[in-house]
Amino acid sequence: MSKILVIGGTGFIGSHVVSRLARDGHVLSVPTRLRQRARDLLLLPTVDVVEADIHDDAILDGLVAGCDAVVNLVGVLHSRPGNPYGPDFARAHVALPRRILDACYKAGIRRLVHMSALGAMPDAPSEYLRSKSAGEEVLVAARTRIDATVLRPSVVFGPDDRFLNLFATLNRWFPVLFLGCSKAKFQPVHVDDVAECVARCIADCDSIHRCYDLCGPNVYTLRELVAFAGAASGHPRPVIGLSDGLAYFQAWAMEWMPKKLLSRDNLRSMRVPSVSSAGFPFGIVPQVLVATAPAWLGSKANQSHYDDFRGRAGR
Repeated sequence: MSKILVIGGTGFIGSHVVSRLARDGHVLSVPTRLRQRARDLLLLPTVDVVEADIHDDAILDGLVAGCDAVVNLVGVLHSRPGNPYGPDFARAHVALPRRILDACYKAGIRRLVHMSALGAMPDAPSEYLRSKSAGEEVLVAARTRIDATVLRPSVVFGPDDRFLNLFATLNRWFPVLFLGCSKAKFQPVHVDDVAECVARCIADCDSIHRCYDLCGPNVYTLRELVAFAGAASGHPRPVIGLSDGLAYFQAWAMEWMPKKLLSRDNLRSMRVPSVSSAGFPFGIVPQVLVATAPAWLGSKANQSHYDDFRGRAGR
């Protein structure tokens, strides 16, 4: 049994990672801004959910102290613009890994598992991917001070994701879907496979100073994924690909929405195929999207008529 600090442990991927590590008997500390957002994690006996500001150096030092390892899963998809990347990307993807590194060094902790992104490169077309690459470089430059493993997943799917579920919802509410970057390529990986990989990294010293691409067994275009989500949820719709100019305008308009679904930087990220020929690490056999996703997307279709009744009732 060891004590592990999981930063970003209340998000979609993080909650699955925490649950998987708890199965191994680890004592886990999970910081969050709002404790009530982690209601499911509170039920796990070896998990301590703590309200804390991870961007405060003194607080981060206190969280790291006494731990045997740290897992950093923090990531943001949107930021104010900047060069080479915006301030929100810089804070979450570059400054935070540096703070974590410094806190680990002061506490005498060497083991770190860090979540990056497939396609991260210094010269990538998007600020998101450039900032993820800069975060990796922080750890590479500190190899003598930290025993880090970097994970680079493609898009991650699962029952509570904001990827396939979003497409299923859009298919339900719109008769036709107009899609930018419809030919963008992804190799979706199941969230449980990602969580399993994190657990194996913690247990396997051979993963130190290594970088793993995490991808499922099949490559899909964005158009194929949107059409699949619609069909699996019981709401198949025509999907029309937009030209680059119209896609850019659509993303620009969506940036003004209260909740961003898409940004121009997201479009630039999708210019880089999110695929890899590397095999899945640790001998894990990744789950097939079309074999697993219909189980929860289909259940949403079966329940959709209840949503109609609630809507008429004003609920």
